[in-house]
Amino acid sequence: MLVPVSLGRHMSFVPNFPVLLGFTAACVLLALTPGPDMTLFLSRTISGGRWLGLAALLGASAGLIVQSLLAALGISALLAASYTAFTVLKVVGVIYLLYLAYQAIRHGSALALSEAKGVKINYFATFLTGVGINLTNPKVLLFFLTFLPQFVEANDAQASGKLLFLGLYFLMLGTALNLLVWVLATRFIGALRSNPKALGYFDYGFAALMSAFALKLITAQGR
Repeated sequence: MLVPVSLGRHMSFVPNFPVLLGFTAACVLLALTPGPDMTLFLSRTISGGRWLGLAALLGASAGLIVQSLLAALGISALLAASYTAFTVLKVVGVIYLLYLAYQAIRHGSALALSEAKGVKINYFATFLTGVGINLTNPKVLLFFLTFLPQFVEANDAQASGKLLFLGLYFLMLGTALNLLVWVLATRFIGALRSNPKALGYFDYGFAALMSAFALKLITAQGR
């Protein structure tokens, strides 16, 4: 009987199944929604070859690791300092999530692929460019700061552990999906170019997801 109890304590940082399932669905849609990092590694793939594209993808993932950890640790510190401050952050998150939804519909995805000829192959420089895409973009950190708290309650004793778990889970799942897109880069790009409406579907799906998170938060705050 001691083993299950011990395992339960060590696994308490893992959200319950419905929360994890909803978070997974959100991560899949977010990872497949074209953005600057996807634009970078797909562009490098078609202009410099598959391995140059991989260097860009790994660099972008490295930048996300830093941003995700900063967000998880920052939110955890805020939670430890004040539940009220944590709640305020979630309310601010409503505004930001609705703004993201508006931007997705108003301006669409940032996917502009170029087939530059004679591109210079420099894997390390491309990796650093990928790091810079996400590491120097304050919107990435702001997104994590407003996205992760939607799946954690302020009065949860394991909130800090769950925030860190969700941040790392997002990174692993997102990287795996991006690797799949990279492997199927030619087909993925061809599908988007042959069907421009596909990007529109991504945008509206992203907007709907962000709006649903905002609605969920507003409802929770009203209880």
